[in-house]
Amino acid sequence: MNDFDGLVAAVTGGASGIGAATATELESRGARVARLDVQPGSDGIACDVTDDESVRAAVESTVERFGRLDVLINNAGIGAQGDVSANKDSEWFRVLDVNVVGIARVSRAALPHLRRSPSAAIVNTCSIAAWAGLPQRALYSASKGAVYALTLAMAADHVREGIRVNCVAPGTVDTPWVGRLLDAAQDPAAERAALEARQPTGRLVSAEEVAKAITYLASPLSGASVGTVLAVDGGMHGLRPRPLS
Repeated sequence: MNDFDGLVAAVTGGASGIGAATATELESRGARVARLDVQPGSDGIACDVTDDESVRAAVESTVERFGRLDVLINNAGIGAQGDVSANKDSEWFRVLDVNVVGIARVSRAALPHLRRSPSAAIVNTCSIAAWAGLPQRALYSASKGAVYALTLAMAADHVREGIRVNCVAPGTVDTPWVGRLLDAAQDPAAERAALEARQPTGRLVSAEEVAKAITYLASPLSGASVGTVLAVDGGMHGLRPRPLS
């Protein structure tokens, strides 16, 4: 399948986890991909989404390298734990700066280039935490709830410019960040089992599954999908199966 032939995509947080899986999936379907990351590695482009100058330089480097920009995947994000009293103001500002304002910065820099594309699309990485009340995730949930709302507002603003904006809402994904949380738990095996059990499929979501959902929304073949929030959560949001006996 080569639905991205001739198109250029930029993926923030593209060096690991969901971002790396998405970049690989886009490339497999014909896109040329700029992997934007604060730690980009040898073939990526340095991009700190909390710094407007860094963001603008990364977007311009992408266009200079590939000649255009058609697809933006706003995937860079960080986590946070605890109830509403657990984090200081500085941590609230830091997480919201990365997870929410970071999307605004990168999208703002990309818009002039996307407006010139016949297949322009933006996909934001949201979370099940925007829809479901998860314990000990107050700050993270607030940031992802904002991503949900921001996605819909952006979709309304830019649909008549020919720019489709959507987002994915993953459940608990088997990423390096989740791995670090498990490693820090008192009983990592029990914590993993608990995370797996709260998803009706009984397992964590893979980064590759989220990547395929992102790529679906970004594809020119999905031209009628605008303002969509696509769950990739093993049924966690919509299903209420009876407990196992």
